[in-house]
Amino acid sequence: MARLVVFGGLPGAGKSTLSLALARAIGAVHLRIDTIEQALRDAGVAVRAAEGYAVACAVAADQLALGHTVITDAVNPIAYTRAMFRAVGERSGAPVIEVEVVCSDRDEHRRRVETRTVSVAGLRLPTWEEVVRRDYEPWEGALMIDTAGEAVAASLAKILAALGG
Repeated sequence: MARLVVFGGLPGAGKSTLSLALARAIGAVHLRIDTIEQALRDAGVAVRAAEGYAVACAVAADQLALGHTVITDAVNPIAYTRAMFRAVGERSGAPVIEVEVVCSDRDEHRRRVETRTVSVAGLRLPTWEEVVRRDYEPWEGALMIDTAGEAVAASLAKILAALGG
């Protein structure tokens, strides 16, 4: 059965690492908002707010209709963007599993933000100051994965267990 797995969390928390690992583990479609938004910028589109999310929702709906499980990888900082993805799942008849990725060790989180490399050509990564100043609304009902001091395999095992496999 197709499912929609919606990842979110601040930059550097580990959501891309985990969402990619999950996509590989279960053979799902992976939609990364950073990639979509950078492609829009490269095409001359001014990305202001939810344009990348809207594109991801449209592509996710198409993939769910084909019976594919879809994993979205985005900061998802506000309830509005999370609701966009939930609506896609509801319209598609696909269960939606929300996963919030956090790194509770502030020093580790900062180290990750300041040392990570760009994996999307042209993408400007946020500074630590931008990450901590970012508006980010608390999640409700999401599976919370704290990556501080935890190996990727252990975090992935928790997500797989929540998915029932």
